[in-house]
Amino acid sequence: MAEKLDLRNIRLKLDDLDDEMVKLFEERMSLSKDVADFKRVNNLATYDPSREQEVVDRATALVDNVLRGETTLFMRTLMALGREYQRALMFSSEPPAYLPEPEKRKGADVHCVYQGAPGAFGEQAAHRLFPEATFTNADYFEDVFRIVKSGEADYGVLPIENTQTGAIGETYDLLRRFGCFIVGKTWIDIRHCLLAKPGAAIRDIREVLSHPEGFRQCRRFLQDKPWDLIACSNTAVAAEKAAASEGNRTAAIGSRAAGEHTGLSVLADGIMDSDNNKTSFVVIAAHPEYDESSDLIALSFSTAHRSGSLCEALLPFMGAGINLTRIESRPSSSPQSYRFFAEINGNIMDRKVVETLQQVTNVTDYFEVIGCYKQV
Repeated sequence: MAEKLDLRNIRLKLDDLDDEMVKLFEERMSLSKDVADFKRVNNLATYDPSREQEVVDRATALVDNVLRGETTLFMRTLMALGREYQRALMFSSEPPAYLPEPEKRKGADVHCVYQGAPGAFGEQAAHRLFPEATFTNADYFEDVFRIVKSGEADYGVLPIENTQTGAIGETYDLLRRFGCFIVGKTWIDIRHCLLAKPGAAIRDIREVLSHPEGFRQCRRFLQDKPWDLIACSNTAVAAEKAAASEGNRTAAIGSRAAGEHTGLSVLADGIMDSDNNKTSFVVIAAHPEYDESSDLIALSFSTAHRSGSLCEALLPFMGAGINLTRIESRPSSSPQSYRFFAEINGNIMDRKVVETLQQVTNVTDYFEVIGCYKQV
């Protein structure tokens, strides 16, 4: 009982301190407003690195060495919030329209294109997302984007992330290049098999074909095998090439469906490193599609090349209680510069979400929304 009373007293003291800190924080932000007014009048930048370092050095000199790291983080977070507030005041405006008006999801006579040959995991994802559609396939990721952008197909289905190997960077890069939008998402269980011609045995194999992701997802199985690994544009394409090869020396890593489609037999089933091997596929379209049921938003942004800039861009999400489900970085055109792709829980029609995105816009060099959608 005494321990509970002591903890209660400590918490009461913490509450009192928190109350004081909130009042001081409010006073500090009021002074930040005065700073913003001065900088606006004198056309000064919101970020002053020498001043911020001076503030950090002064604060860390006041505490024991054991708390210097925490004090540095605390002060830099305070100053990041101050900068964000200053930018909002200096560049205040109505939130931009982050996405054009949505088009209605097409319900009949849907034409969907996926990357790879029949039997590919992309085909499985496409059938799950559009069970009644007419399907075509394309050899390369870029072909899918081009077909969708030109209007030859209503939707495209492409992989974007794997639970074992992470992001599929080409999809992110092409989203930016072609200006398409993400309008849907699903996950597919990936179960890889070693496929070969009927009658072939593992001892006969000398070369294995697959997509590079297939090789990465089956590292342990391939380890110490005396096989040449030959990359293909897709696991189903690898199965087609293995079926067309001479003799029994060539195998492919792909799905059982790819084997059935090409007449190959399963030499080894479930050869992935993990039984929980899944790939996320996105639906792309030339125009955005979203409604009140959409609960995911895809973002693309870049930040200044300085310490803490990414943290500063993410602070508004934490402050608003918005969950960040994924973030990836991709090289940009300039050296030491990166573009970030992120996914958050939310709906672009939610005013709170839009206001949070505006806060992020204020602290980033470049920002855009590339889709609002839901997972199937």
